[in-house]
Amino acid sequence: MLKGIAASVLASVLFGAIYYLSPLLMPLDGEQIFGWRVALTWPFTTALLLWRGQGGRVVTLLAQARVNWAYGLMLLACAALLGLQLWLFMWAPLHGRALPVSLGYFLLPLVMVLTGRMVFRERLSVGQKLATALAAAGVGHELWRVGGLSWETAVVSVGYPVYFLLRRRLGADHLGGHWLDMSLLVPVALWFMLRAPSSLAYLDAHPMLLALLPLLGILSAMALALYMAASRWLPLGLFGLLTYVEPVLLVMVALLLGERLAPGQGWTYGLVFAAVGVLVIEGLRQVIKERMPSPTG
Repeated sequence: MLKGIAASVLASVLFGAIYYLSPLLMPLDGEQIFGWRVALTWPFTTALLLWRGQGGRVVTLLAQARVNWAYGLMLLACAALLGLQLWLFMWAPLHGRALPVSLGYFLLPLVMVLTGRMVFRERLSVGQKLATALAAAGVGHELWRVGGLSWETAVVSVGYPVYFLLRRRLGADHLGGHWLDMSLLVPVALWFMLRAPSSLAYLDAHPMLLALLPLLGILSAMALALYMAASRWLPLGLFGLLTYVEPVLLVMVALLLGERLAPGQGWTYGLVFAAVGVLVIEGLRQVIKERMPSPTG
C-alpha cells in the first residue's frame, strides 16, 4: 500500500516538475518542446512495453487496423487527441495559461463521472451528485464572469474523457495502446523538432538545453512508469483520490510562474475545489469501509 501511495504522489510531483521545466526550455517554443518530449519519452516507453511483455497487444491492434480502415482511423484519432493534450501541457506555461489548464485537470474527474453516468449508465452517489452540483456552479460562475470557459480548460476537461472513452471502445486502454499512440506521434514530433528554424540550432547557442532536454525525457518516462505502477499496487478508489494531487501541484506551479487569479475568479476555483473535496471525503470513506473487516457471527 505504502509503495503504491509513494509511486502515485511521486508521479504527480514529476508531472508538476515537467510543468515547471517548460519555461526553462526557452527559446524553444511549445511545439518544439512537445516534439522533444515525445521523441525522448518514446524509447523509455518502448523499453517498458518490452519489459512488461505487451508487444503482442500492439500486434493485435495493428492487425485489426489492417482489416478495418475505420478502426485504423480511430486509432489515429486517439493519437491525435493525446498529442493535443501533451502539446497543451507544454505550451500553457510558456504563454501564461497554466491556470486555465490546471482548472481543466480539476474538472476532469467530475466530467469523467458524468461521462460514466451518460454513456455507461453508472449510478451517481449522493456525494457525486453534490460534487457535480458544486462544479456546475463553479463553471456557471465562470460563464457569467467572462461569458465562457477558456478553450484550454475545455480541451482538458472534455478532450481527455473523449480520449479515454475512445480507447475503451477500441480495446486499446492498455500499455500497448499507449505505446502505439506515442509511436504515431513520433513523426509529428520530429517534424516540430526539425522544421525551420530547426530546434537543433538552439543547442549550440544554449548549452543548458543539452542537459534539460534529456531531463525532460527522463521525467516523462519516470512519471509514466510510476503512474502505471501505482494503478496496479493501489485499490482503485484510493488510486482515483490520489490523482487530485497533480492539479493541486499544477496550480502551485502556475502561481510560482507568476500567474494570478483574475478578480472574481476565486469563486470559480473555490466551488471546484469544494467539489473535489466532497469526492475526496467520499472516496476516503469508501476506501476505509472496504478495508474494514466484515462482521462475523
